[in-house]
Amino acid sequence: MVFLSRMARRFRKLSLMLSIVTVVALAPAATVDAAPNNHHGPTLTPQQSGTINRLQAISPVNSRVAWASGLGGTYALTTNGGATWKAAVVPGAEGLQFRDVEGVSETTAYLLSAGVGTDSRIYKTTNGGRTWTLQFQNQDPNGFYDCFSFWTGKRGITMADSVNSRFPVIRTTDGTTWQDIGDQLPAAQDGEAAFAASGTCIATQGGQRAWIGTGGAAKARILFTADGGNSWAAAETPIVQGTPTSGVISVAFRNSHNGILGGGELVAPTAFSNNIARSSDGGKTWQLASGTSFPGAVYGLSYVDQTRAVVATGPSGSAWSPDEGTTWSTLPGLTGFWAVAFANQHAGWLVGTQGRIVKISF
Repeated sequence: MVFLSRMARRFRKLSLMLSIVTVVALAPAATVDAAPNNHHGPTLTPQQSGTINRLQAISPVNSRVAWASGLGGTYALTTNGGATWKAAVVPGAEGLQFRDVEGVSETTAYLLSAGVGTDSRIYKTTNGGRTWTLQFQNQDPNGFYDCFSFWTGKRGITMADSVNSRFPVIRTTDGTTWQDIGDQLPAAQDGEAAFAASGTCIATQGGQRAWIGTGGAAKARILFTADGGNSWAAAETPIVQGTPTSGVISVAFRNSHNGILGGGELVAPTAFSNNIARSSDGGKTWQLASGTSFPGAVYGLSYVDQTRAVVATGPSGSAWSPDEGTTWSTLPGLTGFWAVAFANQHAGWLVGTQGRIVKISF
């Protein structure tokens, strides 16, 4: 029964996100190509990704190079700032959902597929996507990997849902092999997991710090390390929580002290809620900020470079804050977007349903 309940949770986790996005995907595609009415807001420029598969993760390397990933084993790459994108499918991965991508350069990137059992995998390319190497494939039928983040092109960490009160988190220090470091993390609550929405349930900063957002349990927490994953502590958060479908979904830090998280309740896409919190002490404590100006859960958020400006997005809408979540302004027409990330203030991207990509520039 324990096995069946865990498997049911994971299948439900996938199906919930699919069903929620089915509703918001019916909204018209974004056609905005100018700044919002607030003249301090960003410029939004729709681009052509080359795929109609939902894109769920975006990883800018610099203002020219960015990688995106999504359903159907799909990834996309631009090397000219998004003027053109080339989309393709990893051979043998046609049935996988690439919920996260980490771009290192225009030739090197990692892909993480989220799924039950052996569907959770990590691939790497060093030749711009011409070939991919399978680096990791989960063998635990209870396992489900959600997101990863990297300190350098060879040092990264991958979050997984709990199994038997333990997080089977894995880490690479050479960009090739992955080792389980789950014993270093705090014990998991019953049902505690991350959300494989946008690849941003984990954030890294500097050379050693990382933060992981969790939900699906009694408490929504941030797990954090300051030594590259050798030791961890846990902090409670004040956002919506306490159900199998609520908690922290996305976390970001602009320096070693100041961070922000977003989340909410997946099954309440039309409800406004306490879905944003921030920290000024490295993630040890969290205080509620203003909820986003769009309803529902935040699937992805990102600082605009290292400024206090933040962009948040989810199936029900997108918004930006100039002051780290104190105030929010809605970005017009942008529903059905799952992830956002920036190379700098002038080059960021939102990705979402039907392969849509919008470049966002401040």
